[in-house]
Amino acid sequence: MWIDEGAADVRDEAVGAAARAAAVGSRRKQVRRVDPGINADIITQARDKRRGQQLALRLADAEYALDRDRLDDARRAITPLLREVPGVAAVHEVAGLVNYRLGRWRDAVKELEAAQALNPRVDLLPVLADSYRALKRWSDVDRIWATVREASPAHDVFAEARIVAAGAQADQGDLPGALRTMAKVAARPRRVRPHHLREWYVLGDLHDRAGDPLEAARWFVRVAAQDAEFADVRNRLRALGR
Repeated sequence: MWIDEGAADVRDEAVGAAARAAAVGSRRKQVRRVDPGINADIITQARDKRRGQQLALRLADAEYALDRDRLDDARRAITPLLREVPGVAAVHEVAGLVNYRLGRWRDAVKELEAAQALNPRVDLLPVLADSYRALKRWSDVDRIWATVREASPAHDVFAEARIVAAGAQADQGDLPGALRTMAKVAARPRRVRPHHLREWYVLGDLHDRAGDPLEAARWFVRVAAQDAEFADVRNRLRALGR
């Protein structure tokens, strides 16, 4: 896996966050397995109907393996589809997510960009942005962050994109900028969702690294009050004397 230079905590949490955002996961994959339109696209592009049906089953196998973190199995299952039915967006999406999870950033970018060209999906943009971030393609991260803000997607997708954008700023040594990017995070939402915990954790980490332990502890305490097992929040609080 690619590792940040001096921003490992933010990076680790952003990677996890973006991967969970891409878990568009259970929602997207549950629908896809029974989506006749995608199967029809594969069958149409395959050399014959029988081969198309086989490839459609391979796509389902790849998604199943990806869901269960069997990444090598997922990669083996999806590879033939990239060669034989390259015009199906769903194939590139799965290949992009597999490569992302494997830390193969350039391959992830290649496949996710192909998927976006065929069928733009704002809910996959945080994963693409984090792949750009791993490659230090800062202007591309900024471009996607602007696209997400303009699109006003679901709150969890927006949160994942914000985490990646702030992480990219922190990677470049701009902690004040990263804090400004995270500034509009809801401290007291009506209902706490998983993405709130990820945002609060990142805020705690950024404040800690910016030399503000009291503010860092405030955000970590907020996380721990909801989920004491979240990431390493207990250790972070212990290190801050809480």
